[in-house]
Amino acid sequence: MAPKPLDYESLNENVKKVAYAVRGELYLRASELQKEGKKIIFTNVGNPHALGQKPLTFPRQVIALCQAPFLLDDPNVGLLFPADAIDRAKHYLSLTSGGLGAYSDSRGLPGIRKEIAEFIGRRDGYPSDPELIYLTDGASKGVMQILNTIIRNENDGILVPVPQYPLYSATISLYGGSLVPYYLEEEANWGLDINHIRQSVAAARMKGICVRALVIINPGNPTGQCLSEANLRELLKFCFRENIVLLADEVYQQNIYQDERPFISARKILLDMGPPISTEVQLVSFHTVSKGYWGECGQRGGYFEMTNLPAKTVDEIYKVASVSLSPNVPGQIFLGLMVNPPKPGDISYLRFAAESNAILESLKRRAHIMTDGFNSCRNVVCNFTEGAMYSFPQIRLPPKAIEAAKRAGKAPDVFYCLKLVEATGISTVPGSGFGQKEGVFHLRTTILPAEEEMPAIMDSFKKFNDEFMEQYEDYRGYSRM
Repeated sequence: MAPKPLDYESLNENVKKVAYAVRGELYLRASELQKEGKKIIFTNVGNPHALGQKPLTFPRQVIALCQAPFLLDDPNVGLLFPADAIDRAKHYLSLTSGGLGAYSDSRGLPGIRKEIAEFIGRRDGYPSDPELIYLTDGASKGVMQILNTIIRNENDGILVPVPQYPLYSATISLYGGSLVPYYLEEEANWGLDINHIRQSVAAARMKGICVRALVIINPGNPTGQCLSEANLRELLKFCFRENIVLLADEVYQQNIYQDERPFISARKILLDMGPPISTEVQLVSFHTVSKGYWGECGQRGGYFEMTNLPAKTVDEIYKVASVSLSPNVPGQIFLGLMVNPPKPGDISYLRFAAESNAILESLKRRAHIMTDGFNSCRNVVCNFTEGAMYSFPQIRLPPKAIEAAKRAGKAPDVFYCLKLVEATGISTVPGSGFGQKEGVFHLRTTILPAEEEMPAIMDSFKKFNDEFMEQYEDYRGYSRM
């Protein structure tokens, strides 16, 4: 009997090629252990509220009123909600065609796109056009939409930093393109070497691949580094010379834990550079409410902004966005609140500022606790998390551990991470899920567990790691590097 259309052997081969390690084997094993009663600390995904981060009060007040607009008619509403939250809820409801239950424009509510354009203008010092800003269900949907627009066939290549966030490798596989890796330098705090990118492009072209886009993740995921202004200028010059579109994943732009390299948008540097680069390089930038001090992952609010794309291309992107009718409206309102938060003098400003500053300061402390903790462990080295939400330590696995992994049919870092979750309940992601140099092994963990729990978590990790190394080392004093 012939296979049915949705039998496994009949499926689209591109679907089978998709791999997404953040919710892969380790996550499934951790979920099994949780069902068996083991306490699991899910540090595998940047999901702040799931690890105890409290929502910011003001945006939740506004959304509550938008979701239940009859509260605005209650004469006692002012006893429960501050006046600025009430005013903002009325403002956002006035932008819709029938409240949160009604479809919006397929690009997002025009009034919120205008607020985002004003935010970008303040951030970069250059005006932004709301007609070139599209709202999406999280930044991931925007990335997928743009990659779908760029990739025509398997000969189209996308330059992606390695280690990389597996959204990119998964989406490139799904749409039938080719991932062209460029490696970040761990010894230089995950720095970027433009010569490596040139070599990657040359090697891809030798294979007949047309390199069409370059992805940057700034601050980095999983590596946590921040790109310097010099890095960004080099990248933009490279894109200009090679006729490559730049895709700037900037979702962690609020998550900065040092002063030496502040976040600077690719768009600002592009426009600073002036013609012809500023008018010729095509750029798409992405942002979200899921990260920063908001952490509203479940709300699925994101946007992308297009720079130097032809009007006909924008029309095609609009057409495809229209197929899904509308991004979710509550997520759009969260975006409006993110880019236009309470200001000094507003009733809710002091509380909002205190809550957001407390989250960022705690994340900065947790980044130090985690980096110091990893570096105190045997055969583990870790760069400091300059930005984003992750640590990406290198685990120097002894040969006997690598042999044991092979016997178990596992990649060495997967073997280590499985042993870790089974012993401690700490659920991480092996470095192989993000890409890494041959023979080098890592894991990724978020810095999101509650600050008061962090010392115990790192003690638990250290105990496991040191016992693991003791078990598999041939002799004491195995080299850390």
